[in-house]
Amino acid sequence: MTALTRPARKMTHGTVMALLAAAEAEASQMGVPQCIAVADEGANLVGFLRMDGSRVLSIASAQAKAATAAATGTPTGGMAPAMETRLALATGLRMTNLKGGLPVVVEGEVVGGIGVGSGTGDQDRQVAAAALRSLGLPDGN
Repeated sequence: MTALTRPARKMTHGTVMALLAAAEAEASQMGVPQCIAVADEGANLVGFLRMDGSRVLSIASAQAKAATAAATGTPTGGMAPAMETRLALATGLRMTNLKGGLPVVVEGEVVGGIGVGSGTGDQDRQVAAAALRSLGLPDGN
């Protein structure tokens, strides 16, 4: 008989908080206030921080970046431009190709995503990558 279940890794609350804190520290050091979102393996929001001075519209984009990175297991920003609109429309605007989302990968398994928004795409990605590196996780580079 085929197995009916399989084990699954999940981020702990401590991991989510550590990612948020490390991202905030990097953004503060850069002098770029950010919105920072962490999604679980199912692309559900599990942590969020909006730094003073970050852009209000970046709340949604940071969450979409985290969800996209978690769902696809790849960094955001690398999709062919012709597919960007299709992705957004097909997912009810829940997913995006804006740069700044990275998957959270533990021992080869995607356990979530981190999305950052309010700076340039490169700044957003830098903050997300620094958070992952702070925990010894691959940063997508």
